[in-house]
Amino acid sequence: MKDTFVVNIIHRPEMVPEYAEKVTGQGKAEDIGRKALLTESLDIFRFQQDIAHKNGLKTTIQMTYASLFNDEAVAIAKEHHEKFGDEISLSLLGLPCKEFREKYQTKDFCIWMFSMEDKKRIVDDVFGKFHDTFGFYPESTGSYYMDADLINYIKAAYPSVKCAVATCWEEGPKAYHTCNNSWYTFMDGGPWNPWIPSKQNTHAPAKDASEDSGIVAIPHLSRDLLACYDGNGSNFGTHPQNVLRGMIYDSKTWEYPYLYNLIDQYRHLAKYNSGYSYNMMFVGPGWLNKMGRWEAPYELLKKSYEDGMAYYGQLKKEGKLVDMTMAEFASFYRENKTYTEPECALWKDILYGSDKQLFWYTDPYMRVCVNMDQGGAIVDLRPYAAKLEWPVGIGTEHITDASYPFLIQEKYRAGYFTHYAGEGTIRSAKISYNGEEVDLALCRTHASFMKEGNARILVLDPVEIEFADLTVKLQTRIIFEENSSDIRFEREILEMSNPDADVTINEYMVGCYGTTEYSEDMTGIVLNTGVGDRRESINYEYKCREASVTGGKDAEARIPQIKTKVMLTSDSDEGESYVREGYAFSPMFTLGHKKKIHEKEVVRTWLRLERAD
Repeated sequence: MKDTFVVNIIHRPEMVPEYAEKVTGQGKAEDIGRKALLTESLDIFRFQQDIAHKNGLKTTIQMTYASLFNDEAVAIAKEHHEKFGDEISLSLLGLPCKEFREKYQTKDFCIWMFSMEDKKRIVDDVFGKFHDTFGFYPESTGSYYMDADLINYIKAAYPSVKCAVATCWEEGPKAYHTCNNSWYTFMDGGPWNPWIPSKQNTHAPAKDASEDSGIVAIPHLSRDLLACYDGNGSNFGTHPQNVLRGMIYDSKTWEYPYLYNLIDQYRHLAKYNSGYSYNMMFVGPGWLNKMGRWEAPYELLKKSYEDGMAYYGQLKKEGKLVDMTMAEFASFYRENKTYTEPECALWKDILYGSDKQLFWYTDPYMRVCVNMDQGGAIVDLRPYAAKLEWPVGIGTEHITDASYPFLIQEKYRAGYFTHYAGEGTIRSAKISYNGEEVDLALCRTHASFMKEGNARILVLDPVEIEFADLTVKLQTRIIFEENSSDIRFEREILEMSNPDADVTINEYMVGCYGTTEYSEDMTGIVLNTGVGDRRESINYEYKCREASVTGGKDAEARIPQIKTKVMLTSDSDEGESYVREGYAFSPMFTLGHKKKIHEKEVVRTWLRLERAD
């Protein structure tokens, strides 16, 4: 797979594009069958296709339900399949049209939000119409999100499907708030790059064939893994109009170097993933409306699309890019990736001019974000090891919230930099000496990436910690072993201004669970610490209690609400393990291990995740 940069170009003839009806029909009563709307949508789709082909790129044409009733859209798809090798696919976006609304009597359009009974009816209807139109079933499909029950049904009923657009990276409360609290599609917590979803939960990758849902999933848009995480993802993606919506361009020259830098940073991910990297462009026609979008006129929308496609085309000419259809990519992925092989991304800021770095890691057991601006602290942790069943849609407990729950999430549960009272979720360490204490989360650093055997290792630059009469130089290594639910932390004291001194390292995790910024009921969580039979427990009751065991080696929390057990363990029995219960104003729990350490010594701890039924 050496230096293989794959791109999926996906277009959909969305006859009733999102947003466009309100623009095309301004001043008129709603009419999603308006001829001007349909004509413009087809013109845009044809333009998109022509620009891709002009640059030597093949596409995946995701036919919408509405487009299946349009002879011209069907004819274009057939022609381009024969002439250019484009794949004719089927999207579960673009459901709204006169035929759909009359049949289902609803304005709902997100397939994962329907009841399971209606999901099956709609899927059978749309797939049947596709087969009637083209004489075969599609090999790929997609939506903004596809829940596990929906994917499992599609794969069982239509086994030809082997690839799907299955989630939108970090599309949760941040996106909701920037859409004036009106975009009820919460789907945080999934992978940012292609993966094989498990049968139990779309977000959580399968660890072996028994968990394999039978498809390869790709994200809806390739997002900036730093800017998107810190802010609204809809402004930071390789969709050119995302960049325009984020106003990340020169208003005088209409140039947008950020778009090319973002594509290049995805290319750079090959360095961390055995030579493989991926990118996708998924552009619906609503974004190229003749009346413009956001503050951008049509001419700029058109130029950005042409320029973005030309950049991919130039990379292909230089032998630096391979364009594939979705079905082709699914076969490529199956041939070149294993279930347990992780996806890694050491991502730097390419937008704001800061020195910030994040490291993202995902595999069948976890999704992790490490923040070098906070000393290598874990600031996002999703326990995929639990393979949490999470039915979504009408008739379930999660009608609109498809997110995979977190144990740590700094944006929704504070992180280190928090209120004067209480704590935020984080995995970090504190160094203390003679009554002074410093949290490594305050020590900015940078990291480099190594691969040794089956281990992916994040090596942080050493940091200097200054106490009143002692200076400590400390280095951190974070090790992810393939096919393991453990994360190993190694803290080494490289040198101290007084070689005979000792300092105490307090390795800790502050956690909770949830999918939004609002706290959940922590009652029922059980905290436990100790070693062997010497153990102390706390049943969470918001009483601010703490339990510790001298010589204890582990601290754990069982969280029945998300069927997860998280443990912080040490290889030393010389220290003290502890657990701490939160209180109503700070509804967290803390796991920790303290140990004294001297110069040239190393403290090793593990963070471990398990399913706990």
